[in-house]
Amino acid sequence: MPVYKAPLEEIRFILTEVIGARELAALPGYEDATPETVDTILDAAAQLCEEVLFPLNQSGDEEGCHFVDNKVRTPEGFVEAYHTFREGGWMGLSCDPAFGGQGLPLLLNCVIDELVCSANMSFGLYPGLTHGAYNAIAKHGSEALKQTYLPKLVAGTWTGTMCLTEAHCGTDLGLLRTKAEPQTDGSYALSGTKIFISAGEHDLSENIIHLVLARLPDAPSGIKGISLFVVPKFLPDTGVRNAVVCGGIEHKMGIKASATCTMNFDGATGWLVGKPHKGMSAMFTMMNEARLMVGLQGLGLAEVATQNAVAYARERLQMRALTGVKCPDKPADPLIVHPDIRRTLLTMKALVEGCRALALEVAKKLDIEAKHPDENTRAEAADFVALMIPVVKAFLTDTGFDVTNMAMQIYGGHGYIRDNGVEQYARDARITQIYEGTNGIQALDLVGRKMAEDYGRLLRRFFHPVAAFLEAEKENPALAEFLPLFISAFTKLQTASLTVAARGLANPDEAGAAATDYLRLFAFIAVGFMWLRMAKAAAEKLPCGGDRTGFYDAKLKTARFYFARLMPQVNALNLAILSGAKNIMDFPAEGF
Repeated sequence: MPVYKAPLEEIRFILTEVIGARELAALPGYEDATPETVDTILDAAAQLCEEVLFPLNQSGDEEGCHFVDNKVRTPEGFVEAYHTFREGGWMGLSCDPAFGGQGLPLLLNCVIDELVCSANMSFGLYPGLTHGAYNAIAKHGSEALKQTYLPKLVAGTWTGTMCLTEAHCGTDLGLLRTKAEPQTDGSYALSGTKIFISAGEHDLSENIIHLVLARLPDAPSGIKGISLFVVPKFLPDTGVRNAVVCGGIEHKMGIKASATCTMNFDGATGWLVGKPHKGMSAMFTMMNEARLMVGLQGLGLAEVATQNAVAYARERLQMRALTGVKCPDKPADPLIVHPDIRRTLLTMKALVEGCRALALEVAKKLDIEAKHPDENTRAEAADFVALMIPVVKAFLTDTGFDVTNMAMQIYGGHGYIRDNGVEQYARDARITQIYEGTNGIQALDLVGRKMAEDYGRLLRRFFHPVAAFLEAEKENPALAEFLPLFISAFTKLQTASLTVAARGLANPDEAGAAATDYLRLFAFIAVGFMWLRMAKAAAEKLPCGGDRTGFYDAKLKTARFYFARLMPQVNALNLAILSGAKNIMDFPAEGF
């Protein structure tokens, strides 16, 4: 049977000793985010995830959702678990107190997202999508829409969806065909079909609020003609069933307890959110947080897979150690004595801990962007977030899938046996690489939009702080073994950035061909920078670590592994980038 324990010591280390999360309590509106409050919330979240959500993960996967008469029933125990989640106030943790929320930092909400996704990713999609709907209406809805929908979404009695995809268009939303006809009362009648709609229909809440992209009759073609609408399952004023129904649910390789629906809109009543033909800009204000959440899904699955791989490696007896018997009282030594098992476990550990630090740093910047009183500081944080979101979304989900596969490898033949649980993590993790824009799209966003913006302004939001840190710590003996390795890799990132930008200007295919390798190179540097900061914090505390001496020592040794064994991948990625687009684009289509 799988195991899970919320990694609160790891999380608290990052929050308090690495990224300085306590600073957020000084921002207007975040005064209640004291260390004591945060600790209490973390303890309660751990209990919820370990005792309520995690026990339903495997059974929910085995049962899946049921579709009968255009209705969806979630697996046994999900309704009760959702009521516990809702009544605990978890939905409104970072929402505006004006609508019943607690007004706490988004950073804290992101920490909880990781825990929930480790415990039960399928369950986590329901409140996660609701938070996305809340954000869209809060930022772009009229005051009437806010008053009607936000209190219910914050309370969790209503849930939300995002209805973007249609059968003939996925990423290319400019091709969508759903229509919105103006009505005399100021509403709109929406007609069309959306597919792959997570949580489009279920039995957890009293109402489901759909955020739908559609075209007005006078809409220009392409993405410039898309508007955003709110379409409830039940009309708020009358409780009458709206003309939107679920036409079926997908039978998927993973996240089976999350209903992935086809939604049919047949003249359904909706209301415009924001301005006509500005639906994409409204939707993109949600995208940073949504893509960060998907990255956290990958991270959460990687964490729980790592925990299970470590537990199995400690218990499973398999052969004798290469250097001699380690457990003479047993018929064989445990897996964890073998070098290749340790290499795999350390790879998992180094990636999970580094990715967590990067994700929480980005989440902190989102809070600064939202609340800091200084305009320039807010702008700098916004630039950093815009740059790092495609990196976080793509690398953390790639890592999630890689790490869950490594966990299966640790288990050997027992890895693909359902009873042991780890094969579910691999199946669940695979979808995260596709959610909210495939990882190839994230790479194109990084090189095509973020790198080019204002002559590299966004890149400087990362490059300059890194350079300042390197200058400040160049004589720090605790970092002496790490800095040369990092500086060499960082220099390659700077050079690769110039190369991709210059070649891309001359030939866009050059940027496209380099995009995925460039994003991964960038990610290894970004995670490496977080490992430098974690190593610095651990080295400072180690001499007087007390009962945490082992924790800080493990941090330094994991950093050593990261820089020696994982960072060198930068060299291969750099060579691939420098090879150019010709070896890709000159290959004839007929040759495939």
